[in-house]
Amino acid sequence: MVRKRTSLVTMTVVTAMLTSCGLTGVRQGGGGEERQSGAAPTARPNVPASTSASSSPTGDGADTRPALASTQSTETPTLKIEVVGLNRVAGKHLVIQLRLSNTGTDKQLSWTGELGDNTRPLGEIRWASGIGVLDAPAHRWILPYKPADSPCLCSDEQRDDLGYFIEPGKSITVYAVTPAPSGNPATTTVVAPPGPPMIDVPISDDPVTPPPGQDIPDPDAQPVTVISHRVTVPSESLDKSEETADDGRDLQVNLSSDVLFALNKADLTSRAKAVLTRTAKLVDTSAGATVTVEGHADSSGTDAINDPLSQRRAQTVQRALSGLLTRSGVRFQAKGYGSRKPLYSNDDEEGRRRNRRVTVTFAKPRPAETRPATTPGADPVPDGNGPTSRAKYDGQPFAVEVTGLRRLAGDLGVLTYKISNEGDAEAWNHELNWSADWMSYKYHAASNVRLTDAAARRQYLPGRILVQTDDGTDTYCACTEMAGVRLSTGQIAPGRPKEFWSLFALPTGASSVQIKIAQYPPLRVAVP
Repeated sequence: MVRKRTSLVTMTVVTAMLTSCGLTGVRQGGGGEERQSGAAPTARPNVPASTSASSSPTGDGADTRPALASTQSTETPTLKIEVVGLNRVAGKHLVIQLRLSNTGTDKQLSWTGELGDNTRPLGEIRWASGIGVLDAPAHRWILPYKPADSPCLCSDEQRDDLGYFIEPGKSITVYAVTPAPSGNPATTTVVAPPGPPMIDVPISDDPVTPPPGQDIPDPDAQPVTVISHRVTVPSESLDKSEETADDGRDLQVNLSSDVLFALNKADLTSRAKAVLTRTAKLVDTSAGATVTVEGHADSSGTDAINDPLSQRRAQTVQRALSGLLTRSGVRFQAKGYGSRKPLYSNDDEEGRRRNRRVTVTFAKPRPAETRPATTPGADPVPDGNGPTSRAKYDGQPFAVEVTGLRRLAGDLGVLTYKISNEGDAEAWNHELNWSADWMSYKYHAASNVRLTDAAARRQYLPGRILVQTDDGTDTYCACTEMAGVRLSTGQIAPGRPKEFWSLFALPTGASSVQIKIAQYPPLRVAVP
């Protein structure tokens, strides 16, 4: 069951202000993994085993290494984040070192809240627990290990004597130790909560070099728990007949029961064949031998009605798909779940409509052939100067500019866009988190962004980070956060633009997509 956020008013202000690093291990399952690594207490030769720091690596000249990549905090534009070290250790660990700089001239910056990981339970605001990597081919969001005696194998403001604030013009260097991304890649995408991901950062196999006064712990010196979350990217047909979720391994196709069946019936409608034919073609291109079919209902009615109805509908879809497939050797498993596994809140009609579904899950199909470009007139995004559209918010004129659309492995893409207040007074851009599916997320985020492939009549939604909990799955937007310490991210002062980001699936055959951000007029951008 997906845990839903039920109150727009609370916006988890107190919760996320305290959230940083208290952690309960993620159990083995569909979303996260828990395993033990490195019980031997011996230190690797290229990573010091000590976890103490004799002095604080702060101030001018403390760490002058060239940056491998950089980003800015969306909430605090004067906070600059630079990757100054990215080293693979023993072929299985990754040491990430970030330089945090206060580029302002008059205000101290607190860094611990900005670097904290919202997906972990409450704890002190001390750790750089949100630093990690996006393993795009595996669709995994990888965060620092959890050792037995600490919430995070990462920088600790108190233990490492880093100081709570960064003075104007000064910098500190923080670290995180994570599992290495799969496949021994030469580069990876480094993520940190304050700003957009840093893409194609080169990984070194050289020994780790920490700044003066800082020691980095050896992950093989003690048992550690892997913290890794599944990333799924959803899309939906424009006619609302189906929506899909791709986690890099499996494709989950949610077929609308309102399209497939009449009310309270399990017989297919005249529209159902076209929808099921499209689904059968996807199954035909998959190499998987097993297809699961699950029937689901909304919260209306009782279990006595919903359970048998969802079972009959799952069996009906199974029989129909079996007759439409062109390949042999496919095994089906059909089951009805009634209203026990909602994807969306049942508090409104749109959520209930989406929860009335039959879900077909199978191994992700092979990439489809690239179709000819059919959508001319796209604007490229060269050197960060992209197309712009304008709207009024809170009485002030605003502009949104697409600054990048980068393709990653695993059919993923990162969209970045800049919002500027062109008026003369500070104003809010609340609509960024007012998407139709906002209640499916644990916290508020800039989720009101859609990519549309007009030729394929398909719409792409922001990616989701799925975190397994004791009572289900918490869903976080793979996009700019707008809750807790980042509650005022949508508040923009004149002359102080902010850059936002979202993770999407990118169509392989489209030459361009239409990008709709909140209530701004849509933009058309070339697909890389």
